[in-house]
Amino acid sequence: MDLSAETLSVGLAWFAVFVFSTTLHEAAHSWAALQLGDPTAYHGGQVSLNPLPHIEREPVGMVVIPLISFFMYGWMIGWASAPYDPSWAARHPRRAAWMALAGPAANLLLLLTAGAIIRAGMMMGYFEPPERISFQSITTATSLGIPQAAATLVSILFMLNLVLFLFNLMPLPPLDGSGAVPLVLSDQATRRYQEFMYQPTTRLFGLIIAWMLFGRVFSPILSLALRVLYPEVTYG
Repeated sequence: MDLSAETLSVGLAWFAVFVFSTTLHEAAHSWAALQLGDPTAYHGGQVSLNPLPHIEREPVGMVVIPLISFFMYGWMIGWASAPYDPSWAARHPRRAAWMALAGPAANLLLLLTAGAIIRAGMMMGYFEPPERISFQSITTATSLGIPQAAATLVSILFMLNLVLFLFNLMPLPPLDGSGAVPLVLSDQATRRYQEFMYQPTTRLFGLIIAWMLFGRVFSPILSLALRVLYPEVTYG
């Protein structure tokens, strides 16, 4: 296990971005649910950008697993959740669908913000396209110090939120994309779908399948995102 100062500083950047991104994701779910008639998450303190209520609800997914995954693989993975009233979701499946989409929408907002910061940094001469793309090197600083730290942070912000946005949108339970499916179903089909979606085995297999398929989805979307971010550069 590498515990050098550089590794620890990168790990701190990862953790800060992970906690912020996950907190915004869950706060968006909670806020949308409140606006649409379910105050469950609001009463649990999740309609907040304070990460503590979210960490208290899922300490393993928001602290333990992210730290373990970083020291094992060099990047962070984890999870969080926001409570909601299943009876409300059953009565109002389309409202619940919009609530489900609010989390990925928050990640999309952070992704676009990171891209805008990178382009602005390039215009001001602080950033430049990297020779090789990685999780923490979507952009490169033109000098050491603050620009270098900023490049690492914004690179992680871009890549992590691209992952969170795409993975959560996959239409497989228990991911957010599966919760949005009732928007295109009839009422009768929605009821059958909800019964199927909430079965424990369905959720387990859905998560396994999503993990197996994600690489095929992620690679072409990352290539497209890089072409938009750096239209003047070609990455193989």
